[in-house]
Amino acid sequence: MTRVFEDRVEAGRALARLLLDYRAATDAIVLALPRGGVPVGFEVAQALGLPLDVLVVRKLGLPGQPELAMGAIASGGALVLNEDVLRFADGREAALEQVRRREQVELERRERQYRGARPPLQMAGRTGILVDDGLATGATMEVAVRALRRLGARRIVVAVPVTSREARDRIAAVADEVVCLEAPMFFSAVGQWYRDFGQTSDAEVGELLAQAPCSPGAETPGPFAKTP
Repeated sequence: MTRVFEDRVEAGRALARLLLDYRAATDAIVLALPRGGVPVGFEVAQALGLPLDVLVVRKLGLPGQPELAMGAIASGGALVLNEDVLRFADGREAALEQVRRREQVELERRERQYRGARPPLQMAGRTGILVDDGLATGATMEVAVRALRRLGARRIVVAVPVTSREARDRIAAVADEVVCLEAPMFFSAVGQWYRDFGQTSDAEVGELLAQAPCSPGAETPGPFAKTP
């Protein structure tokens, strides 16, 4: 039987048990995708004794069907497009650009709010464990992986409680490792695998980040700094 999680906390604790090889790894950091990935990532980071931070990624939802991702953007300018969904967009170029501009504003707002005065990350030569509460199309996670590649990460691990099989295969093609608890044959939405899938608030994200240790930062300004 396919597992249904009580909430994101229970899912994060269960997921951490599959990541014990990274416990206290000196070069590793848990990077959660806000907002729903942060409660999961917090439990993973706590269990593994690793620092926690966020990688801000925004889905580019299809107008009229925002749960369908035309693509996604991430900090640092990374963009991934989902051609299978884009073909259903009327006036696809104009629709995509309109949504991209709107989501870029929100991405920048969230980055300012979530990261605040936290020191910038050094990702060059490090292992990034990307965590979310689940994957449907995988577009958002793919752009996160590509963003970390651009920042020089040595190894990228994607860890989620549940994923569609299509998204799992998509991410396996770009990440170094994919770790998941469930990849059900029949998958319609991430929320169907949680009893409590309430929206994670900005305040909750801030509280969890404040409780978790952050990675030692670089002196280079900016939210995600490369090693010179």
